[in-house]
Amino acid sequence: MSFTLNDPNLLKTGLFIDGEFLRSETDGKRLDVSNPANGSILANIASATKEETEAAISAAETAQISWSKTTAKERAAYLQRWYQLVLQHVDDLAIILTAEQGKVLAEAKGEIIYGANYIEWFAEEAKRIYGDIIPQPANDKRIVCVKQPVGVVACITPWNFPNAMLTRKIAPALAAGCTVVCKMASETPLSALALAELANRAGIPKGVINMVAGSASVIGPVLTESPVIRKLSFTGSTEVGKMLLEQCAGTVKKVSMELGGNAPFIIFDDADIDSAIDGIMLSKYRNSGQTCVCSNRIFVQNSVYDQVKDKLVEAVSNRINLGDGQTEGSTHGPLINDSAVNDVQSLVDTSITEGAELLLGGKVSELGGRFYEPTILGKVTNDMPVAQNEIFGPVAPLIGFDTEQEVIAMANDTDVGLASYFYSRDVGRVWRVSEALEYGIVGVNEGIISNEMAPFGGVKESGMGREGSKYGLDDYLEIKYICMGGLES
Repeated sequence: MSFTLNDPNLLKTGLFIDGEFLRSETDGKRLDVSNPANGSILANIASATKEETEAAISAAETAQISWSKTTAKERAAYLQRWYQLVLQHVDDLAIILTAEQGKVLAEAKGEIIYGANYIEWFAEEAKRIYGDIIPQPANDKRIVCVKQPVGVVACITPWNFPNAMLTRKIAPALAAGCTVVCKMASETPLSALALAELANRAGIPKGVINMVAGSASVIGPVLTESPVIRKLSFTGSTEVGKMLLEQCAGTVKKVSMELGGNAPFIIFDDADIDSAIDGIMLSKYRNSGQTCVCSNRIFVQNSVYDQVKDKLVEAVSNRINLGDGQTEGSTHGPLINDSAVNDVQSLVDTSITEGAELLLGGKVSELGGRFYEPTILGKVTNDMPVAQNEIFGPVAPLIGFDTEQEVIAMANDTDVGLASYFYSRDVGRVWRVSEALEYGIVGVNEGIISNEMAPFGGVKESGMGREGSKYGLDDYLEIKYICMGGLES
């Protein structure tokens, strides 16, 4: 073990089913959780069988009966206690997250607080699930609409934000009166299990939250084919999302999909260039480029292209210090695994072969392993692999443009539409471009756009549904229309 916790009981290695941490019954099917910074084994985690996944669903189904009958105020109180416990243990949770995911401690702590904010937000929103009374069609009738929990929810979350992606799904589900079965990412289960331990301490009844890890081919079909599961919430790649949609069709589940992105970052010639550089540093290199809302293509108006290029090379050279996330002074950590390094290198090499100019980086760091140098490519065109594929690494491709219409067309020339960014001080342009970009999220003169108060989600093949905000409960609720007749005497 490469870390020490103030509260060692937060480190769990079993499946969390019906309020208990259980060791998997399948011998030889446990998962090694490794530190991406050095490859060391952190823990050995239970890998769920088909039967154990079914047991988790059964526990959630049983708990659903009583949990759905709790009052909104009672559910809010449980969530508030969970929120407070997360804040009390933020340092330990950050240590766990850094060890298994690789991001530096300061960024890990930021994720813990960000994730906790969703618990607090939905604790408050639980008391604001309002229905309607609709004007009646006749005097002897009344129309009432009520909102009820959809039922047992399955959540599948990724490794890049193992804390926040769970709270962003579990908190609204619980607030709405739903119970959950969560498949944790196999690379980062320790953060999820620590959250389960704190939920237990908060008194959340057994069976309301269940967590399993293991093979997607084993767990996935159990979740998607089960008639007990009434909703699936997934964050991950567009390719996997499409497969899950097909699998959910058989039982016509409600689904939320937060899928891949190809975020444009546009710098117009009237922008505050220094502010735009700061925005790139945040939106491109956060978590070493491993976020679904990372800037993937940086479009720069040709009249300021050289200025932006020089300033960005200087900023990246001086502000980024690769290293183990637990080492003081490190600003950025490694990529998650060897496959991720190979994918990034392939995109860079192929784009250079096709004419891109290497301005900085472009290879594995002198630190070796999974540390990839922060990279900048110039003279990129919108049809190069590095522009057409989600990079998921610290690579910034610079693409020149001349006109507003031209860059909007290039920015929208993709099948996905999650996040987008642009910098301009022209108020007319701000409105025009914001409305023209085919993305669920637009950051104007801002590189960080995620918070619990705003709706997070995409359009086109980036998915459906929204997480966070007052809209975040909608996908966990069903609207029931009640027609009352015979009311006139």
